[in-house]
Amino acid sequence: MVRPDIAGTPSATTSSKLSPKRLYGFLAAAEMVTWALLIIAMVIKYGVGPEIFVRIFGMFHGVVFIAYGLVTIFVWANERWSAGRGILGLASAVIPFATLPFERAMLRRGLLSDTWRLAPGGDAPRGPIEKVQALALRSPWLAAVAGVVLVAAITAVLLFIGPPGGGN
Repeated sequence: MVRPDIAGTPSATTSSKLSPKRLYGFLAAAEMVTWALLIIAMVIKYGVGPEIFVRIFGMFHGVVFIAYGLVTIFVWANERWSAGRGILGLASAVIPFATLPFERAMLRRGLLSDTWRLAPGGDAPRGPIEKVQALALRSPWLAAVAGVVLVAAITAVLLFIGPPGGGN
């Protein structure tokens, strides 16, 4: 439950429904599931022929992959992970089924919080990435819409460039 602080604004030290821990855990699991669906679709394609499943699940996986990458950057900033840890988080999406073990390792090490550090009433943002994150945390619905638009734009650019492997 969010309790107001002295100034009457929600405190960043209280629990959030969509905390870094919950958001990152959800995306890590979703990325792993979409990897499984894509691999199953590829086995079907090369086993019995229909390619449609690769297109469907490939697109689904691509969108979740991009969302996972953006959320990793967002959580990286919140948790003040080292550059190596953040890059490892991003790289875990490239290796099938590695996102959930990475997320669980961060959880065990206490590197995923129950609160957003830069939420209203929390730390003052330092630098451009933290300023964007603080703005997003002040308007979560607007940030969610912006995130969806950003994922869609990146997906569109990548589709314009062409599918991995030249479309085969």
